This record gives sequence, structure tokens and C-alpha cells, in this order.
Amino acid sequence: MTDTGPRTRYPAGSAEPRIAAVLRTLWPLPPALNDAGPTAVLLVAMVVERLGSATRIGGRMPLALTLTLLLAAAVVVRRRAPLAAYLVGTVALTVESQLVLPSVVSPYANLLGAYALGRYGGRGRAGYGPVIVPVGVAGYFLGHPTSTIMPIGVLAVWLAAWALGWGTAHRLAEQAVERRQAREELLAEERARIAREVHDLVGHSLTLMLVQAGAARRLIDRTPERSRDLLRALEHTGADALGELDRVLGLLRRTEPQPADGAPRTEPGLAELPALIGRMEHAGLHITLRHDAPPLPPEQDRCAYRVVQEALTNTLRHSGAEHATVHIRATPDTTAIEIRDDGTGPPPGHRPGRGLTGIAERAARLHGTAEHGPGPDGGFRVLLTLPSTGTPA
Repeated sequence: MTDTGPRTRYPAGSAEPRIAAVLRTLWPLPPALNDAGPTAVLLVAMVVERLGSATRIGGRMPLALTLTLLLAAAVVVRRRAPLAAYLVGTVALTVESQLVLPSVVSPYANLLGAYALGRYGGRGRAGYGPVIVPVGVAGYFLGHPTSTIMPIGVLAVWLAAWALGWGTAHRLAEQAVERRQAREELLAEERARIAREVHDLVGHSLTLMLVQAGAARRLIDRTPERSRDLLRALEHTGADALGELDRVLGLLRRTEPQPADGAPRTEPGLAELPALIGRMEHAGLHITLRHDAPPLPPEQDRCAYRVVQEALTNTLRHSGAEHATVHIRATPDTTAIEIRDDGTGPPPGHRPGRGLTGIAERAARLHGTAEHGPGPDGGFRVLLTLPSTGTPA
């Protein structure tokens, strides 16, 4: 259970805030006065009952009305100070029973206090309930001739009210912990996703820029025009990388405004493959694209693009290949994206790095699979297989 402190607090996602909102709509009072509703009903009922017993109470009426006000005050503050409210209400009820006259209405105010002690008392104070509830019941019946069954029945009802409040608070606290854990897991997954995006973007762009800069440096004396083309491509690659980086960092700033043209920023998909291949070919890698599959769902489309981007970047960076093939094909149950190159292939004892690990994570998130290793004719091969109706896990 969680200690509510001086104000009433509800666990995130519980039904009580929604109920409270409805009650505020039907009963347009400030939040501080919401507890006055049941208090007013009980106060009126207790006062009417006391006045109806005026002949039996006699000169003790001022004391009776004072105790009635104390019981009502305990109901008002039962959420903010549940232990103190229950103690005050129990003392007032006991004094009323012993020195004035037992009431048929006042015990209900104390019953509300027993529930509030379990519900809002917090981990420490609520635990006093099973101790002080029997004492209060015993004080109420002390000196009054009655059967043994009556005090036992009242004690059972009061303890049940406390247990109901305690169980409700315990259940809501567990739900709050589960929701917090779920939020932490979602945040961890989001951080991992953004890390993959940044890795793919920065790795791809820097690899292209380094290759283009190196080629321009080597050709600047022999073919200045070709060097200028490479430098222009380098400039465009840097500008594209900045735009992509701005979009990825925008995921960390959920409240940032939309672009001036009002169009939402979207992640690239397979429709952007020609532009990606064009940048790669500027860097010296010749690529053949075969696209024999229908359009993919958005999540799969973005995943497939990032996998192709990462695989081609690795080819450009590590394999020394001159040619690569990207083949996207569909079967009744799956869509396969295969990337091959004619490079040196993986060295002995090859272990996947962050890029290949990210490819596997992307595939698993969409219930797909990812394979990588030597190609059947040499070089390196990456195969991504996605289910035709795959959705994020």
C-alpha cells in the first residue's frame, strides 16, 4: 500500500480518478468539498436521531451534539488523516455510548472510518486496524447488557470494512507497480529503438561521406571534375544525414512543432531505396535491385529499408565488394529481403556487431527472422524474412 500523505492520491490508471471526474460533473463543488457530501448526509441523520431522542438524553444534549460534530469531522478528514480520524471517531462513539445514549446512526460514521483506515492509511498506519478496531468495539458495548453474538457480529463487520479498504489499497498499489514496470520496459524498448535508428543513420552517412571524401582526395589532381561531383555528393549526403538526425532526435522531443509546411516527418521506407542505391553507387558500389513484392505494412516497410541500408553500409565499409544485389520477393506467407555482395565474406570467427544485432532485433520485433553469413557464391549475405501479416510484438 502507498501512504496517501496529506492529500488523496490515486494510483495511475485506476478507476477512481474517472469516477471522481464524473462526480465533479454532477456535483460541481471544489475538490476540497467533495468529502462534505457523505458527511452532510450523516450529520443530518445523526442530528435528527439525537433530537428525536431528546427526552431520553435530557440535559446531556449539548454533549451529544458535540460528539455528533466530532463524528462528522472524522468523516470529513478520513482520507487525509485516516488513523487520527478513526481514533477521534472511535473515542466520540464510545463516549456517546457510555455517557449519553447509544445511537443507531453514529456507528455508520465510524464504519466509514474503519474502511478509510485500511484504504488510505498507508503501509504503516493501516496495520493498526486489527488492533484498535476490537478495542473500539469493546468500548462501545462495555457496560451495556447484550448478547455475545451482537459484539462479535459488529466486530466482524468492522474488520471486514477495514480489510476491504486494505485489500483495495494493496491491489491498486500492485497495479501501480505493474504499470510502472510496463512503462519502464516500454521506455527501454524505445531507447533501444532510437539507438538503432541513430546507429543506422550515423553509420550509413559517415561511411558514405568517408568513402566519398577519400575518393575525391585521390582524384582531385587527376580528374578535378570527378572530384567536384564527389564533393557535391558528399555535401548532399551530409545534408540528408542532418535531416534524418533531426527527425530521430525529434522522437526525444515529443512536443516539438511540426515542420512549417505542416507535413509530418516520416521514416524512410522501400520507396526510398532508389535514392539510397544512388548514394551507394556514387561511393563506388554497383547495386542491382529486384523488387518482386507488393507494398508492405508501414512497420515492415520501415524495417526492410533499415535492414537494406545497414547491410549495404556494411558491404561498403567492410567487404571490399564491387557489386551487391538487393532482392525483395514475396511468398503467400512471408516477404524475404535478401542482400548479397561479391566481397571477401566474413573472416574466420566472425561475430555480429551492433549493426547485425540491430537487424536481428528489428526482425524479432515484427515476428520475423534474420540470417547472415557467407553467401552461396562467396561474399556476404543477409536475409530478412517477415510474416505477411506481421505486427509489432
